[in-house]
Amino acid sequence: MSELSLIEAFKSDLQKYSLEQLRYTDGQSWSLGQLYSHVIVVSLEYVDRLESCAAACEEQPQGKTEGGEQLFRLGGFPPVKIQLPDLPGNTPDNTESRESLAAGLDRLLELMKKWKDKVDGVNPNCKMKHGGFGWLNAREWYALVGMHLRHHLRQQSELELKLPQR
Repeated sequence: MSELSLIEAFKSDLQKYSLEQLRYTDGQSWSLGQLYSHVIVVSLEYVDRLESCAAACEEQPQGKTEGGEQLFRLGGFPPVKIQLPDLPGNTPDNTESRESLAAGLDRLLELMKKWKDKVDGVNPNCKMKHGGFGWLNAREWYALVGMHLRHHLRQQSELELKLPQR
């Protein structure tokens, strides 16, 4: 599934949740609203990095870390839960409205459409550093959006199973 169709799928799924369902948490995991907030914020950060690569003047000779190489070799995250450190900013907001989340997905979709046909024209040696994966170029940042969204589709399915019925 392409990055654009993944965003469209998240947008479509968002419409089927009530506000109660979006904010429901069992105390052990994020709510669906937090999941959506996380994928939007992180994806927009990745697009910012992509845009920084496109605006970069200096080429970067360094490459990906071993983990980054493995991620791109696999074409995505392994099917395991990744526990973020319990630090400020790592727990997404659980108060956003469906409209706010939809607006975030719309903004992401708009930016990804803008870059879809332009990203391959960016110098692949102009890179920005990712904290875990090393130095990534614009094409890799674009692909990382899709990898991250696909990774969270699994979590979305798990959270849906825990939802109280309407």
